[in-house]
Amino acid sequence: MAAKDRLIRISVARDFSRFPAGRTPDDNEFNGTTFRRDHLIPALRSYETVEISFDGVYALGSSFLEEAFGGLVREHEFEKEDLLARLKITADVEKADYVELCYEFIEKS
Repeated sequence: MAAKDRLIRISVARDFSRFPAGRTPDDNEFNGTTFRRDHLIPALRSYETVEISFDGVYALGSSFLEEAFGGLVREHEFEKEDLLARLKITADVEKADYVELCYEFIEKS
């Protein structure tokens, strides 16, 4: 197995959408499944640490967050402990609750 690069930073607002919503493509173009598939999984496969920033995102739905982050465990068999150690999730102060939700969804999956 090739060594992983050390760090990648993903800005949800810049790299995906300022309006992420929904679980699947049927819900919205910028949904949790698409974010997980196109951004989170490739980053986790290639980098030791994945920093996710929600700065600049206008709103986040719990369905988007559960599908994107909980789905890593539920759908792709990532280990909870590994994800909790490798994912660094940040947000503006007014969106700090979303950060906690991401970690909760990983724990509960």
